[in-house]
Amino acid sequence: MLSAFVNAFRTPDLRRKLLFVLFIIVIFRLGSQVPAPGVNVSNVQSCLDQLDDGGLYSLINLFSGGALLQLTIFALGIMPYITASIILQLLVVVIPRLESLKKEGQAGQAKITQYTRYLTLGLAVLQATGIVALARSGQLLQGCTQDLLHSDGTGTFLVMVITMTAGTAVIMWLGELITDRGVGNGMSILIFTQVVATFPASLWDVQKSQGPWVFGIVLVIGLIIIAAVIFIEQAQRRIPVQYARRMVGRKMFGGSSTYIPLKVNQAGIIPVIFASSLLYLPAMAVQFNTTSDSTIVRWLNDYMVGGDHPLYMAIYFALIIFFTYFYVSITFNPQEVADNMKKYGGFIPGIRAGKPTEDYLSYVLSRITLPGALYLGLISLIPLIAFAVINANQNFPFGGTSILIMVGVALDTVKQIESQLQQRNYEGFLR
Repeated sequence: MLSAFVNAFRTPDLRRKLLFVLFIIVIFRLGSQVPAPGVNVSNVQSCLDQLDDGGLYSLINLFSGGALLQLTIFALGIMPYITASIILQLLVVVIPRLESLKKEGQAGQAKITQYTRYLTLGLAVLQATGIVALARSGQLLQGCTQDLLHSDGTGTFLVMVITMTAGTAVIMWLGELITDRGVGNGMSILIFTQVVATFPASLWDVQKSQGPWVFGIVLVIGLIIIAAVIFIEQAQRRIPVQYARRMVGRKMFGGSSTYIPLKVNQAGIIPVIFASSLLYLPAMAVQFNTTSDSTIVRWLNDYMVGGDHPLYMAIYFALIIFFTYFYVSITFNPQEVADNMKKYGGFIPGIRAGKPTEDYLSYVLSRITLPGALYLGLISLIPLIAFAVINANQNFPFGGTSILIMVGVALDTVKQIESQLQQRNYEGFLR
């Protein structure tokens, strides 16, 4: 593997791409440390030192690399783009116009990408408005009584919203630069960068609060979890497909064999984001009803806010399984795959083309999704269980969204570099 790194940097064009990616990452991290205009940096840092965890905004804070609670120019991070991409994927299934654009190939996909950018900016304005309003009212950092902003005037409010929205636009541009001039997967690499940025601090929190013995046990467990995640992320069910020979003019086409790869984790990390976002609603309701003493508010505060109650874990686990099946059903269409196979003369050995092929694909997909959903649920529960058992910080490093993002993006990036190395007859990472 070390020789593969050496070979990668010995290749001039690949070396330029890797150095360009590192340069963009440095700019990205610098922007995540520059405070937005009007922020009282000393008060914010003082409140963060007294804060145990990210609380209600822990997921958004994770995707911003800790920049959200510091109110920097890149405070929103990549979260508006992720939300916009998920919404567009759902709308493609619902709106016929978007579905037809998706089928138009590269031109249609470019149009959908443009819609995603516009939606990202709209969501950034809404999120920036909410974050700045909470910072101005003193509700962003729980238990903090100091003023987070130098001024609570309308001018400061508008400047901060515009700055954070512009920061989101710059992040989108940086991600597209990595995709076009780097090694690809621009947005994924930026997400990976932000998550990794919080990883050392989370590990150090475990060492400070629990001591070296628990810290060592956590590292061993973390290595086991990483190995298990790599195994599941690489696992797939390959359905063989045979294409019949056919004459086109004077030439013979077809007769080849291939396969349809169905991943065990076909849905990726999207179900975890859906479930986490949905479970933020009770915590948000409690936050904005602090003066109420009703039975519902007390019940939500006891069972749905802390994150360490068994009922909360059970609901979280069930939501992840539900959203996994839901997302797989809208992103993989067995009928469309079966029709395309029939159109080009393909068939699954032992299965008739058309409706039987569609039923077979649905049968395999429904059964392979179950272990993938259980895997996502168990990985996501690891931080909650760790918090309940060893009283670790809720941003527990080895588990949940952080480990899924780090492993998934790392594998994809390694494959990208591997393919470019193989084109130059060098030994790659995976050999």
